[in-house]
Amino acid sequence: MGITYRSIQKGDVESFWNLMNTLDHQTKYMMYEPGERGKNLSRLENTIDAAVRGENLLLLACEGEKLVGYLSAQRSTPRRIRHTAYLVVGILKEYRGKGIGTELFRQLDLWAKEKHITRLELTVMCPNTVAKHLYEKNGFVVEGVKKNSMILDGAYVDEYYMAKILEES
Repeated sequence: MGITYRSIQKGDVESFWNLMNTLDHQTKYMMYEPGERGKNLSRLENTIDAAVRGENLLLLACEGEKLVGYLSAQRSTPRRIRHTAYLVVGILKEYRGKGIGTELFRQLDLWAKEKHITRLELTVMCPNTVAKHLYEKNGFVVEGVKKNSMILDGAYVDEYYMAKILEES
């Protein structure tokens, strides 16, 4: 069975939370540590509603009914930075290295152009070289380093600020 891609739907709230929670346990490079993510489904429903209305993007990678990855792009609301979106990406361990991230970024670029977003931003922990490579492969460049940004395994780690500038169409 192949991987399909689609926008999130209102009925995905539980399975989307489960995907994020699984990612928290599979990798130390997501924001939340295992067991730390609260199961606030009404808050998650609000996030999904904003994506369903088209304000933000929440793209899912699926194998059949199973959610295996996602890309979230949260558009900024103040007029001065309305042209920007902040990204979060997560792909289940057994599905990494199969082109899923590249396809999510391809679809993100189409959405961003449609919404007149010309700057995509993200941060990535410096030790996460696999993710950094994915972002660079998809046109992102390091703009700076956020020192002592997080604590990972009891030690401070830095994060790269990365961005991609898109041409206005």
